[in-house]
Amino acid sequence: MFTLYQRDDCQLCDQALAVLAQARVADLDSVFIDDDPALEARYGLRVPVLRDARGRELDWPFDVAAVDAWIR
Repeated sequence: MFTLYQRDDCQLCDQALAVLAQARVADLDSVFIDDDPALEARYGLRVPVLRDARGRELDWPFDVAAVDAWIR
């Protein structure tokens, strides 16, 4: 399971989603941080951020090769 932390109307987030689609990342959930003060404090300047079930995080920018290497 993967979670992409993102914002509404975020061009970088849209680019990250496209990269994740190209990398064929399955089980992806999107979490919008805009209305959550705790998530805003943690991810506000970092979005988009990809997080896995173990709690590892991959900050933007990333490409397909970086995502593939990070998943392995």
